Formats: sequence, structure tokens, C-alpha cells
Amino acid sequence: MTISPLLLLDIDGVISLFGFDYDRPPAGRFALVDGIPHFLSADAAELVGGLQGHFDLVWCSGWEEKADEFLPLALGLPAGLPHLTFGDAPAPAGGRARHWKLAAIDAYAGPRRALAWIDDAFDETCHAWARGRSGPTNLVATDPAVGLTPAQADGLRAWAVAVGAQSNAP
Repeated sequence: MTISPLLLLDIDGVISLFGFDYDRPPAGRFALVDGIPHFLSADAAELVGGLQGHFDLVWCSGWEEKADEFLPLALGLPAGLPHLTFGDAPAPAGGRARHWKLAAIDAYAGPRRALAWIDDAFDETCHAWARGRSGPTNLVATDPAVGLTPAQADGLRAWAVAVGAQSNAP
């Protein structure tokens, strides 16, 4: 039995865009989420929707449960996706701070499950963590003014197929 890789989805800078030229906005619209305006990219949402058959989608955002409250209705994304919950990160071993999402990702995915993570704010601790995982790991960095691109979505699909082929190899 093949288990699909996880696709950890950040929202701000991936689907909710900022920093773009307001005279030439990307496809999408502004929406209020808890009274805060967000520009929701229709293109990024469509690309995320097209990744469903290749991955198990999981919200990996400070929005936590709000992602499932707002985004399926606003953008036609699937409802009922799981989300990570971020509490206070435990004190890091060796005194170096780690990215604030890593403890929750580790707890959810474990060390071996294949995963791709789309975010606009990776730091060196994310890259070191990815290199150190025993499971296949793909970090996809977005430009927050553009969000997820067709080329990145194509690359993610190809990666998921390759990871699936590896897991089915004798």
C-alpha cells in the first residue's frame, strides 16, 4: 500500500498574497478574515486544488483552524483538511532556536513520511531540518507577491510521482 506524501500548506505568502503592485493585482480578491483584509489568489487556489490527487493536504499556517473556516468557501478549496496547531515551541537542544513550525510538523509527520512544504518564510533551520529528515522532503519557497506558481505546482506533482515510484520499488 502506498501512502501519499503530505503537502504542508502555508497561507500567507502562498495563497494570501501581499507586496504585489496594487495597480496590477494578480487574479483574486480581497476578503476579510476575522476583520483582517487578505488578498486571496484565485490562481494559487486552483493550483493547490490540482495537487489533491498527489498529496494529503494539511494546513501549515498560523491560521490553524481558521483556514478550514474561510478558505473552502472563499476559494473552492477542499473542506475538512487537517491543520497543524502551533503552541509554544519546546526549548531547542543546543540553545539554537528553530523555525516556529518545525515542532508541530515533526509531531504530525514523524521523521519518515514523505512531505513537501510550501511557505514564503523558510530560514536556515528549515533547510537543515529538511536535510536531516530520513523521509523525502521538498521545501518550496514562494514569493509572497506571487504565491504558488504553475511551475512550482508542476514540480510538486513530478516530485510526488517520483517519491511514489521510489516507495513501490522492490
